[in-house]
Amino acid sequence: MGEIRNFRSGNQDGPPPNGSMPRRLAAIIVGDIASYSRLMEADEEGTHVRVKRIERDLIQPSIVEHHGSLVKTTGDGFIAIFDSPVEAVRCGIVIQQNLVGRNASLPKDSRIQYRIGVNLGDVIIEPDDVYGDGVNIATRIEGIAEPGQVYISGAIYEQIKHKVVCGYESLGDRKVKNITDPVRIYRVLPDADAVGRTRGRRENALIFLLGVTLLVIAAGVLWYLLTQPGRLNKQAAAPIVAPVGSPSPQTPQPSPSLVASSPSPAPAPSQEPVQVPSPAAAPLREPEMIAIRGGGFAMGSNDDSTERPVHQVTIKPFSLGKYPVTVQEWNECAAAKACGFTATGKDDAPITNVSWTDAQQYAAFLAQVTKKPYRLPSEAEWEYSARGGTQTKYWWGDKLQPSMAGCKDCGDLAAEQPAKVGSFKPNPFGLYDMGGSVDQWVEDCWHRTYQGAPGDGSAWNSGDCASHVLRSGSWKNDSRYVRPSNRDSYDTNVRYPTHGFRVALSP
Repeated sequence: MGEIRNFRSGNQDGPPPNGSMPRRLAAIIVGDIASYSRLMEADEEGTHVRVKRIERDLIQPSIVEHHGSLVKTTGDGFIAIFDSPVEAVRCGIVIQQNLVGRNASLPKDSRIQYRIGVNLGDVIIEPDDVYGDGVNIATRIEGIAEPGQVYISGAIYEQIKHKVVCGYESLGDRKVKNITDPVRIYRVLPDADAVGRTRGRRENALIFLLGVTLLVIAAGVLWYLLTQPGRLNKQAAAPIVAPVGSPSPQTPQPSPSLVASSPSPAPAPSQEPVQVPSPAAAPLREPEMIAIRGGGFAMGSNDDSTERPVHQVTIKPFSLGKYPVTVQEWNECAAAKACGFTATGKDDAPITNVSWTDAQQYAAFLAQVTKKPYRLPSEAEWEYSARGGTQTKYWWGDKLQPSMAGCKDCGDLAAEQPAKVGSFKPNPFGLYDMGGSVDQWVEDCWHRTYQGAPGDGSAWNSGDCASHVLRSGSWKNDSRYVRPSNRDSYDTNVRYPTHGFRVALSP
């Protein structure tokens, strides 16, 4: 990235100019377009227009939303600084995941993909530039990164490893140009670009199978019409009427296993049409629900500024999922093509790696199929239910007890992945995993405090809706996250490996 190499530092162009240039510790993002020269050679004007549109519509708004400052664009890249390493990494991930969607319909050799490097370092700030070793290291990390991915330094990793709960792959120590000490580098997971490639291959395979099926059907119908016109006329004159869903007495029916495994069920060319229920009409396992009685409680705590002020809330009766939504339940939605991906893992494990938008899709699917008002719980409903009628630090008391929840320091059942739902004791309301296991999305937009929060238990849907509220903490968090009052937020459309949810049901 030619223009970035002109940054001044003690290792490159001599010491900074004398004067009162401000220094600060900052998280620096450096982004650069992979294969930019090739793209420009193929379509100079079109590539320039597309890059400027991405900068205007995606990169600049993402930086602002994550409380950063765009220092400069460099033709084929950008530089931004952030006060918060957490926000810097989140910004990088949001940019990469949005680019996956933008590139999905384009040929591979026409896609604009960024490499992103993030570092934490002391920098010198000018009105329109930044320089110093911190910037140089971010630049070198970006140069190592694969297209579509975010690489971070060890300095960033140490700041975010317990705050941005996602996967990381250590790439070891790397020697980078003009920097004396090796730099430890991590790749941020999940790999949004790999997800896009996998999904694209799956969709292409389904399209191919569907195409083959349609060709076979078309050929069979043509053969039928050309060779048996007399029978066709007789059938037109005296059609056979059978009850919907009943087999024709002259037609052998395919076995249920064959119907279920076909990606696009269709009648054989010389048979009566087989009545196959659509995925949405197939038997559905509704989540097991627990009726929650209404009542009042003191919401929040003084343990953290985001949990203040403690305020009185009244909850109306409703029902809440006994467990977080499971892989099996989610995959029924995916099979009906109402949810965006098919999950892997054991059927009785909680679904993970879902965004708030994904959770909303599942709730909408459930409501449509069952004709019941399924939804996400409000933040107040979730905390009321998690407390189970108590006001202690945890629902079981004020001190941590082993094996009561699935978290990093909660006891023997803590592991590298969430335990199956129901592995720990239920709270007094009969709800499982209301603390630990998986982070759980709720309906509310994010607010940094409870100042102005509704007191009727409804969702707070104004404010920063680019982020939504997460509750519960996960198996990767420590025990302070499993407190019923603990709250966090994350970007609305971003998936992370610890994020799951449960559903609520209005009366």
